[in-house]
Amino acid sequence: MKDIGAVPPLVTDMVLSLDDRFLYVSCWGTGELRQYDVSDPFNPKLTDIVKIGGIANPTAHPTGKQITGGPQMVELSRDGQRAYFTNSLYSSWDDQFYPDGIKGAMVKVDIKPQGGMELDPLFLIEFGDTRAHQIRLEGGDSSTDTFCYP
Repeated sequence: MKDIGAVPPLVTDMVLSLDDRFLYVSCWGTGELRQYDVSDPFNPKLTDIVKIGGIANPTAHPTGKQITGGPQMVELSRDGQRAYFTNSLYSSWDDQFYPDGIKGAMVKVDIKPQGGMELDPLFLIEFGDTRAHQIRLEGGDSSTDTFCYP
């Protein structure tokens, strides 16, 4: 892949915590998961950013393994303590931005109660040539589909 130097964030998902305190925004292009404190919705504040993958200046997982793609579909646990995301957007976009291919992966982020995040250094699921677009948490997550579960 050519070093292109800059790329737009390409926001692909947003998830609001069940307590309406934190908003999580996945930026597939830049390889960032952003956390905003939105407890005052008229004055949101960027709380933290974790980086992994990304098109320009890709960031490796804490294990040292390089991840292609970036944070894509985010699943936030109901208790707001964990976020999981996959790295494949859509095959046509994946192929355009990563002509050497994307290896499917899922990553876990630990959420700090007062705000802040960190990649779990022990959690990395690699799917090889199978691209992972989205996963579902058993029992639901913080998105609207959570209310479909008992």
